[in-house]
Amino acid sequence: MPNKTYRQIINEWRQEKNETIRKENGWLSLVGLCWLKLGRNKFGSDPKCEVQLPERAPAMIGDLDFNGKSVTLHAAPNQTVNVNSKKTDFMILQTDEAEKPSFINLLDIQLVVIQRGNRFGVRIWDNQREERRSFPTRIWYEIDENFRIPTTYTPYARPKMAYFPNLSGEKSEILVEGYLAFEFGGNHYQLDVNKEEDNALFIRFWDLTSKDETYRTGRYLYADQEKDGSIFIDFNKAYSPPCAFTDFATCVFAPEQNHLDFKVTAGEIYQPQQ
Repeated sequence: MPNKTYRQIINEWRQEKNETIRKENGWLSLVGLCWLKLGRNKFGSDPKCEVQLPERAPAMIGDLDFNGKSVTLHAAPNQTVNVNSKKTDFMILQTDEAEKPSFINLLDIQLVVIQRGNRFGVRIWDNQREERRSFPTRIWYEIDENFRIPTTYTPYARPKMAYFPNLSGEKSEILVEGYLAFEFGGNHYQLDVNKEEDNALFIRFWDLTSKDETYRTGRYLYADQEKDGSIFIDFNKAYSPPCAFTDFATCVFAPEQNHLDFKVTAGEIYQPQQ
């Protein structure tokens, strides 16, 4: 089989991105994010519940008891809850940041406790949600190889904590291990990056298209790392954060030092849903 062209590789990557948000428990399945109050938070389909589930769920399943540091599941009498494929009526739940989060599943509905700073909430997916099928196909700029730019990665002598704005209007403190430096249009630029456990280099950036063409708070991107050690920033793979598809994501956005002063007319375009 002949080697794939660059255009084929990008188009296949984009198709995969379009399919990923529609998968079970994907971003288009999200239907709720409920922040927990101290004490007991009832969950079920009853409108009086602090954590309200879709109508097909039992009216009252139990309580999620939040003590400020952890969340404990207490099932209601005659109720059992499926947590990570095991039935239980009592459990201290692990958050989404744990190595093995505690996923509650029932009737094509999934819940997990999330932690964002000192706040704890419950994220809810409904895999019967119509948007998984009806949401429009993601839209992209024409592929432009001029936006595949060679870059160099430089680790900071000491990884630094930087403040990244988030959806709540606050700032998240995130460890930044290094930066990518590149040339474009005769100018020098650098972008702070987060190095993930698999050594992937993750970038949050904002550019002038964010004003009216792409997502307003910026886009995400992983650097391409080749087998020979070379690294590229390929803006053709720039994509919108989950907040572009759901009101129930908790996105972190590009810090000020990652704002670019030119238009990146490559990657994903944002069209608000009516």
